[in-house]
Amino acid sequence: MAEYLASIYGTEKDKVNCSFYFKIGACRHGERCSRKHVKPTFSQTILIANMYKNPAHEQLYTMPPEQLQEDFDMFYEDVFTELASFGEVEEMIVCDNIGDHLVGNVYCQFRYEEAAGKAVESLNNRFYAGRPLYAELSPVTDFREACCRQHEVAECNRGGFCNFMHLRHPTRSLKRELMDAQRASIREKEREERHRRREERGEEDEDYHRSRRSSSRRRDDDRYRDSDRHRRHRYDEY
Repeated sequence: MAEYLASIYGTEKDKVNCSFYFKIGACRHGERCSRKHVKPTFSQTILIANMYKNPAHEQLYTMPPEQLQEDFDMFYEDVFTELASFGEVEEMIVCDNIGDHLVGNVYCQFRYEEAAGKAVESLNNRFYAGRPLYAELSPVTDFREACCRQHEVAECNRGGFCNFMHLRHPTRSLKRELMDAQRASIREKEREERHRRREERGEEDEDYHRSRRSSSRRRDDDRYRDSDRHRRHRYDEY
């Protein structure tokens, strides 16, 4: 019996636990749901509810597609950079649904549960764009199961009110840049940790000093190249 209950946990056959909450970390019925929403104590994934305000969803508001994408890219980069300060980000997605339980939701899956816990603790004391943030650990483990497959091929007939995630994507080049920058930062931290251990043993580390000089030159180049873009960010509103 125990094996059977474990095998159906979080599926449609489970009459006790909500399958939508298990897959998506949100349910259209909210607290009124007849099935249990089991909030995880530990998770690699966090949910920041209703964080993204899509200008296209505002009444009587129009924005050219190019400007709308640029606005979203700025938001995505802003949030990704902040979340990466808590630990390695494996995936970050933003919902473009308009149903209350999914609208503007930002999900971030970290490599380690410890990073997710630190992010939730910090973000719940923060503001973004003048609004308080509401973060929690999420049961979502596989975004492929949470996303609407029909929407990805432009065949979903439920529109923004679909109960599965409709994602808004950043430009591919931006996402690649963010992941590359994160990997470079991780490598640098690993070099610094190896250097620290060698110093403790009284060993020379010429490779470390050479890499530091090279990294410094790259950072200076990046700073001049990207200064205009970074001035538009909203870090001061966190």
